[in-house]
Amino acid sequence: MIEVIPSGQACGATVNGVDLSGELDSATIRAVRAAWLEHHVLAFPDQLLSDGDLERFVLDFGTFGAEPYFMPKPGSEHIVALTRKADEKAPLFAENWHSDWSFLQEPPIGTCLYSLVVPPVGGDTGFANQQMALAEMPAALRAKIEGRIALHSAGAAYAPDGMYGEKDRAAGRSMAIRFSEDARLVQRHPFILRHPESGRETLLSSLGYIMGVEGMGDDEALALLLELYEWQTREEFQYTHKWRENMFVVWDNRSVLHRAYGGYDGYDRLLHRITVAADPAKFITSHAA
Repeated sequence: MIEVIPSGQACGATVNGVDLSGELDSATIRAVRAAWLEHHVLAFPDQLLSDGDLERFVLDFGTFGAEPYFMPKPGSEHIVALTRKADEKAPLFAENWHSDWSFLQEPPIGTCLYSLVVPPVGGDTGFANQQMALAEMPAALRAKIEGRIALHSAGAAYAPDGMYGEKDRAAGRSMAIRFSEDARLVQRHPFILRHPESGRETLLSSLGYIMGVEGMGDDEALALLLELYEWQTREEFQYTHKWRENMFVVWDNRSVLHRAYGGYDGYDRLLHRITVAADPAKFITSHAA
């Protein structure tokens, strides 16, 4: 029997009673997806999962998402190894709040992480509920983004001169990142979207991937983005996830931001990552207000 235990924070829940190493029946898939839409982040503890199990989960909920700047782990086409060595000196990866691959025309609807090596301290993952942030946003701030289009690009992160470009590779990062000139391409997304399954309004603003706002000068756009970032990452919108080994986590990339926390220098850390792309045939639509 499925048991869903809310975190008591702004989002997040633990799911018991589901073995992801076996095939899931349609009723279980629907129940898990409904919990995912409600809580945005689901954690499944004590799961012993193979690469095939991770891929099967993705295909139950959508299709395989792209990983444009990560190289898959050896022997896999879709799974990325998120590694950090005990003696690694490169800056912590993904420590700023963001939405995965928002610079794509169709960003992944979900991201999955499976923990294999968990340090005894630190290494939490933060999530920020963007439906809640938008619902509670002051009217004056909402008026500034209503109808506005943000210009998303991966250039600052994954271009050769970006944060994870040539200098980062020289720093000896253990994670396999593939930088490219293609990262400078720009994609347009509105700040305010309607979730295609729940029908709820949600906020898409990923500061590190936004290079400007359509119709605004650079200074004006930066001021707006910083004001928005300060609001959307407020503590009352957050959930901090604590990892254990053999834990599977999936989050709704359409409704939360996330970030990595450090605090585990001197310890190895390894998680496997796979993303979920949209397959509307597998959506459930409640169209909540």
